[in-house]
Amino acid sequence: MVLVPEPDCVLLIRRAERPGDPWSGQIGFPGGRQHAEDPDLRVTALRETAEEVGLRLSPEAQIGQLDDLAPLTPTPVPVLVRPFVFALDRRPSLWPNREVAGVLWTPLSELRQPANFRPTTLLVRGEPRTYPAYHLGSDLVWGLTERILSPLLALLP
Repeated sequence: MVLVPEPDCVLLIRRAERPGDPWSGQIGFPGGRQHAEDPDLRVTALRETAEEVGLRLSPEAQIGQLDDLAPLTPTPVPVLVRPFVFALDRRPSLWPNREVAGVLWTPLSELRQPANFRPTTLLVRGEPRTYPAYHLGSDLVWGLTERILSPLLALLP
C-alpha cells in the first residue's frame, strides 16, 4: 500500500480483465506472487509495485506492515497476503503495465465517509454473497482489499 499527502490518498489499481484471474477487473493494490528469487515478501512487494505501476519504492519508505490475510472465498491456488505500507512525500508519476487497467489515488477522507462503507451483494461462483464494501462512485472495493483497507484506516490518524 502506498500513501501520499495533500490530500492524504492511498494508491488503488483496477486489475485488467484477464481470463483465469480470480481478481480480474477488481479494485486492489499492486502486488503479486513471490518469485523464487525474492528473498522475502517485502522484496516481492517492491518488485511487484515496480512491475505493475512503474513505481520503485525505497525500502526506507516503508512505515509498517499489517497482519497476513487469506481470501475468504475459495481460489484456484491458496494464497496468503502480507500488506506492507509505504508513505511518500508526494504523488509520483505511474506507468501501469498490461496487468493494470487503471490507477486510482483514493482520498482517505472519501473512504472514511460513513455513506461510502456499506454492504454489497455479489454473485460469487453463481451464488449471492454479501460483503462489506467501499462504494466509491462506480468503483466497488470489497473482499480482500476491503479487509486490508479497513484496519489500515483504523490505524491512521
